[in-house]
Amino acid sequence: MNTLWCEQAWMEPGEIATGVRVECDDSGIVRRVTRATEPAPGDLVLDGVVFPAAANAHSHAFHRVLRGRTHAGTGTFWTWRNAMYQAAAVLTPEVYEELGTAVYTEMVAAGWTSVAEFHYVHHRPDGTPYGEPYDGGPHALELALARAAVTAGIRLTLLDTCYLSSGFGAPILPEQARFSDGTAEAWLTRWQSLRATVAESFPASEVSVGAALHSVRAVDEPALAFIARNLPGDVPLHIHLSEQPAENRDCLEATGTTPTGLLARHDLLSERLTVVHATHLTPQDIDLLGNARVTVAMCPTTEADLADGIGPARALQDAGAVVALGTDQHAVVDPWLEMRALEHGERLAGGRRGRFSPGDLVRAVAAGGARAQGRVPAGLVPGQVCDLVALDHASARTVGSSPAQLPMTATAQDVNAVVVGGELLVLNGRHSRLGLPGPLLAAAIARVDGAAPAEAITAEAATIRKAQP
Repeated sequence: MNTLWCEQAWMEPGEIATGVRVECDDSGIVRRVTRATEPAPGDLVLDGVVFPAAANAHSHAFHRVLRGRTHAGTGTFWTWRNAMYQAAAVLTPEVYEELGTAVYTEMVAAGWTSVAEFHYVHHRPDGTPYGEPYDGGPHALELALARAAVTAGIRLTLLDTCYLSSGFGAPILPEQARFSDGTAEAWLTRWQSLRATVAESFPASEVSVGAALHSVRAVDEPALAFIARNLPGDVPLHIHLSEQPAENRDCLEATGTTPTGLLARHDLLSERLTVVHATHLTPQDIDLLGNARVTVAMCPTTEADLADGIGPARALQDAGAVVALGTDQHAVVDPWLEMRALEHGERLAGGRRGRFSPGDLVRAVAAGGARAQGRVPAGLVPGQVCDLVALDHASARTVGSSPAQLPMTATAQDVNAVVVGGELLVLNGRHSRLGLPGPLLAAAIARVDGAAPAEAITAEAATIRKAQP
């Protein structure tokens, strides 16, 4: 049994309690919480204000290498995507394990203690599968990410992603070859093997396997129908949804309905589904998603960085959906900034303040993200996971703030301590095993930069791409 003592702590439904003592068992589950206490000998003392740790609902770990490198000119999501393809092309299992370890360490130091990794880089750059033991076996890249997460101490839900097309009816481009298994049947076979391998190799509390459909652009109707019939119903399922107006337009032309309508057509809307972004929705889409009680993973700093737009987060929550938060391309890896960006987007779009209360924001970043991952949420309630973040309430950013309103003033720089499963993992920005995230990231990014470039894109591929947005 581990015991922790919190100077102050955020408690549901949003009140701040003092002198909170937490007892958790050896598996890291909270068993008893007592208020108005003094620390006892042997307690781990957490100064400041303690909050439930954040659960990252949407991540692409390798996108981190693009931070600060895509701002020299103008453009849109579609032009940014070309830089993303270049980064994906140089990943090897060894490079990705090093980069993933650094990225996940940055996350943990910021207060994210679990992550849903939307993973679609499966094969070698030419599309041929990894397979021999000497090159890591058939799940080389997936297992590299799993090892990275375990090393960094972050709980990983690996969302192995089906990616079959470059657009409605369009073939995979050469730079997308390593994303695709060719058919939904082949993807599901590989997914089943991966799930079994991970279950044999890692505790479920550390690494579990979910599933994702990249988007309705990348998975056609027959494949959607096949996956809806054959994917086990006990795993989280994610999909990028209506991130761009062009996706909606092309979906209407190809199928006669919106992306949300297409998911409804194939009975894919349910509580186990997480839709990512959901930026450009019709009122009918919002009703469908809300009635199905899906989780909506909003990534407001990424959506701002890519000029994607402001999604209808409040309307979705009012309709019955559960809002979660993710870092997506990691332009920012800071749960406090994601929380504020969600509320600020609502203010900018609607001209009113307080659309999401500070308590709403804490629930979105903690319980909402855990729901997207299919995990028990973190918090100070018996039965919850003892993953906690302690904030300095007297920094230049936070001093004078009401403790319950720290989600509107704090940043990751104010994180004093991060606890995972009742154990102290980060203290004052330094990981207990890996040190500061900065040097790890510098070394990993340098290794990516030094990797051999992928083969030039063929003229045929360039011609295909010209026909796309």
